[in-house]
Amino acid sequence: MLASCLVFPAAWAANAPAGTAAAAAPGYRLPPAALQAVADAPSPPQLVLSRQREWGALLQTPPLPGIAEVAQPELKLAGLRIHPRTHSRSAFSFAQRLWLMRISDGQEVQIDGLPSPLSLSTVSWSPDQRYLAFNRVDSGSGANELWLVDVDAHRAWRVAEKLNTTADKGYRWMPDSRSLLVFLQPAGQGAAPADDGIPVGPAIQQTAQGAGQRSIRTYQDLLRNEDDAKRLEYYLATQPARIALNGHAEPVGVPGLYTDLAPSPDGRHLLSQRVERPFSYLVPLGRFPHRIEVLDANGRYEHEVARLPLVEGLPTGNDAVPTGVRDIAWRADAPATLVWAEAQDGGDPAREARIRDAVMVQAAPFEQPPQTLIELGTRFVDVTWGRGDLALVDEFWWKDRKIRQWRVAPDAPGQAPVLLSERSEEDRYADPGQPATFDDENGRARLFTDAQGQFLYFVGEGASPEGDRPFVDRLDLRDGQRERLFQSQAPFYERPRVPLDASGTQWLTTRESPDEPANWYVRTLGATDAPRALTHFAHPLPQLRGVQKEQIRYKRADGVDLTATLLLPPGYEAKRDGPLPMLMWAYPGEFKSAAAASQVTDSPYRFNAVSYWGPQAYLAMGYAVLNNPSMPIIGEGDAEPNDTYVQQLVADAQAAVDEVVRRGVADRGRIAIGGHSYGAFMTANLLAHSELFKAGIARSGAYNRTLTPFGFQSEERNYWQAQPVYEAMSPFNYADHIKAPLLLIHGQDDDNSGTFPIQSERLYAAVKGLGGNARLVMLPNEAHRYRARESIMQMMAETNDWLQQYLGAPSKAGASAKGKGKAASP
Repeated sequence: MLASCLVFPAAWAANAPAGTAAAAAPGYRLPPAALQAVADAPSPPQLVLSRQREWGALLQTPPLPGIAEVAQPELKLAGLRIHPRTHSRSAFSFAQRLWLMRISDGQEVQIDGLPSPLSLSTVSWSPDQRYLAFNRVDSGSGANELWLVDVDAHRAWRVAEKLNTTADKGYRWMPDSRSLLVFLQPAGQGAAPADDGIPVGPAIQQTAQGAGQRSIRTYQDLLRNEDDAKRLEYYLATQPARIALNGHAEPVGVPGLYTDLAPSPDGRHLLSQRVERPFSYLVPLGRFPHRIEVLDANGRYEHEVARLPLVEGLPTGNDAVPTGVRDIAWRADAPATLVWAEAQDGGDPAREARIRDAVMVQAAPFEQPPQTLIELGTRFVDVTWGRGDLALVDEFWWKDRKIRQWRVAPDAPGQAPVLLSERSEEDRYADPGQPATFDDENGRARLFTDAQGQFLYFVGEGASPEGDRPFVDRLDLRDGQRERLFQSQAPFYERPRVPLDASGTQWLTTRESPDEPANWYVRTLGATDAPRALTHFAHPLPQLRGVQKEQIRYKRADGVDLTATLLLPPGYEAKRDGPLPMLMWAYPGEFKSAAAASQVTDSPYRFNAVSYWGPQAYLAMGYAVLNNPSMPIIGEGDAEPNDTYVQQLVADAQAAVDEVVRRGVADRGRIAIGGHSYGAFMTANLLAHSELFKAGIARSGAYNRTLTPFGFQSEERNYWQAQPVYEAMSPFNYADHIKAPLLLIHGQDDDNSGTFPIQSERLYAAVKGLGGNARLVMLPNEAHRYRARESIMQMMAETNDWLQQYLGAPSKAGASAKGKGKAASP
């Protein structure tokens, strides 16, 4: 294993002879003050609404956690990352402040009795909105607790200790709002299985001919041996209990390896899902054998729904699914009715079949066989419940990107479904939006209609050639006609969130503009008055107020229309200051049509959010940024997009470079390309197959596709079906062509499927061995997304040094004009 974090001074690096190993300087580095300010900028509070939208809970997340917190012990078992001391999922971003806001007038209310530190993980409103529950996880003390807040009294108190939240959030409100269903650590469980390092035997797997081809994706954090299996059983073991508001606990059923336990809307039944042996070394927990049962409210067995076997592989294709019961849940608008999907084609998209999925329903007391709600020609996605004569069912087929929405009458099974919409999932301009919902008296999401039940309401992004313009539509259920009630207008980006009254006239929205962050508003549809502000969140980086933002459009050589967001430092003028060094940051996407690939994305009126994670941070150093330039990979008809991946990728990048140079904002010889994950893969490919960029920055990518042989990203074919494609797309195979300097950054504990840390290690070794110019930074204790403040600072320092070393720092004259109010570059 390479050194955990290779660091050396930038000045030394510039003079180091080729092939010299980096000197390992101790400790983490800090970027310039202007970049530190970006990383430490406060994030806006989150708003969690109560059922009747009369109250909101505001949560404030603190600055980035330190490496000491991120580096705490962590178990990696069956795709889970578990904090062993707290019996919880590993998490490092907890809210440290909680308060209430009354939606009617925006008045904020403080809460007495909150714990310190708060360390709030999740929150949930009671159905009657009188109480707020939250989970407190404190790694320092090992606490995993359940707390309640009395809204009227503005007071908090603890009701349960020793929750188990390894596989679930650990608690749910019962429909009557008088108690909660909670996952507890079993009493008398004893110590975790000891790991003395002495194996009990080899780990053995076996397959046999005749089982058929199965697609086995690459997963991280899998079980490795029987010791791991025993540890998984220990940390998954849960005792369900019902906790009253005063903290009195009653056990519900017996301990088990529960992954879910959900009360029915009437509170009389529980839908239980438990993991069973045999476990697997190839797939994560969700593919293990599961037993699905219905229990009564006291945890006694009532009905077995299914026993699902271990699924260690699926047929080839993104439309492949397991056979048997899938996506099971309670019907929201009925007392106790189960609904689930079942594949009718063996889960195999290559098999000819008129019906792919059937949506089944079965009502308590579960004595009658399941009934078919609807048969679908493609895969079931979701169902949104309204009432006995109204529910919406969505289906989707990846191969042709077709998505359909049906109106069904759940209580009239003989009534034919009505097709409400059909389109390509890629066609953003034709997106009808998502149906608006409300939470009923049992806390279940239901379709929002007017008082007479004649209209549905839809909320969408409103993609258009002018950019995204969110909207509210009203659908007349009698004739299917739509009426637009609201659409965001310049110079704001205003997004409707939820209706506030029964008539659908008042809505809660968020509104923002390039220089004003998103705040919450109350808007009356159709009124000429401006919306009423509920919050007044300040600009987190006022020194970068005035960043210039433009949604630019240009064409690829073959005529495909492309878009990007061009960002320039405050005060910059192209004619006066000349072209700038530029950082271009992108992420490719696959499309089945050039028309879909050409559609405009984003909005010119969104807030200029400057985050440490994206490229915008380097505006603070005076660089120009081209964010999210279109990088479409198109395969129309029977063609597969990736068959011409490299050619299209280079054409996309060429068009972007030509456009920013034509505009006079970038110097052709001083442009860097970068990206994270699939964007890192793109970066390495562009350096290997073009001379467009002076340098590259690739974070947490995959570079050798033979290490992901059963598909990656949107590629359906396996390596043996499309070997030339896998090899042509792997920049590792062209490491000898990578001549521009390449900065590789990767989390040592990457948890993302396919982006194993060895991907960066091997590409670095290849470039080094071939005499190229590369730098590898492995961040200790970091996953696919970096979490510790020290890691973020290191990432920003490395990126800034790379840009300055190979693009050159923006001129001092230009920087002073561009960077008014910000810290100067070193």
